[in-house]
Amino acid sequence: MEIKVTPAATLKEKPDSSTLVFGKAMTDHMFIADYNEGQGWHDARIVPYAPLQIDPAAKVLHYGEEIFEGLKAYRTADGSIQLFRPRDNIDRMNKSAQRLCLPQIPEELALAGITKLVEVEQDWVPREKDTSLYIRPFMIGLDAALGVHSSKHVQYIVVVCPVGAYYPEGLNPVKIFVEEQDVRAVKGGMGMAKTGGNYAASLRAGDLAEKAGYSQVLWLDGVHRKYIEEVGSMNVMFKIAGKILTPDLNGSVLDGITRRSCIQLLKDWGYEVEERRISASELFEAAENGTLEEAWGTGTAAVVSPIGELAMGSKKVTVSNNQIGEITQKLYDELTGIQWGRVADPHGWIMKL
Repeated sequence: MEIKVTPAATLKEKPDSSTLVFGKAMTDHMFIADYNEGQGWHDARIVPYAPLQIDPAAKVLHYGEEIFEGLKAYRTADGSIQLFRPRDNIDRMNKSAQRLCLPQIPEELALAGITKLVEVEQDWVPREKDTSLYIRPFMIGLDAALGVHSSKHVQYIVVVCPVGAYYPEGLNPVKIFVEEQDVRAVKGGMGMAKTGGNYAASLRAGDLAEKAGYSQVLWLDGVHRKYIEEVGSMNVMFKIAGKILTPDLNGSVLDGITRRSCIQLLKDWGYEVEERRISASELFEAAENGTLEEAWGTGTAAVVSPIGELAMGSKKVTVSNNQIGEITQKLYDELTGIQWGRVADPHGWIMKL
């Protein structure tokens, strides 16, 4: 499908790449493609970044008919630009679309929207160490009618912004609070989809944790309220007695692209990786008897984020002496090395533009 490009009449001043914060400075353009039942996808275009004009009765505003993805474009040492596993993100978006009764988008159209927009905005891809261009594809249902039905008119949109570290702490260990009241998702719900409702469900607990001095919430399952699921907006992993443990994909845990990549690298290095249910009591017992050696979150935004303290009720435990662990550091170095082109990519994860 041809992509029509309408250049912005006035270009924005680009932010100082040495002081970037996450998700604030949007670029000059965005990609949009429309879908109508019976017509399919059409009118792919890159237009100046601007507020969307949607009907106040649009279903996305009332019934949460929305899905999204997150990936990055990286500037390599020779000045070229590359993406990390973009087809995996598109595949996951289509799985999310299936769950929310949104249309499947052809992989090549979704990918063309991403790559063409990055090409147009290539001067926005920063060059400072550990900076990148964050890419946010999303899909919204736009039928203007009150009533809970799937939309027949949908838009796929991509916006991008230059980013630095996701957490102000950078790669320093963060403090995590185990949430025992609110739940993020349940099996059979939408926990496996990347949709805004899951994140809206996390806001209250996240705000309370932040006020108590914690960076993120560690979620428990919604049925038994005892098994670890995700940490904030990331998957989570633990090194216990030399073995790597991570919650299994049981229907309420997001199938993270960074999670997949970490598991592959860990297996490459000879570690045993167990994907299974992990209870909070097992975790705290391991911390108390000294076998919990490392803990970290994984996600596109932060890559890996070491956990230095866990709290649950009145219990508090320190992990890895509140220092980044050896495996956490190795994963960060290897993944970012592949993403920025500093080390070899043995699995074909990189797409060069």
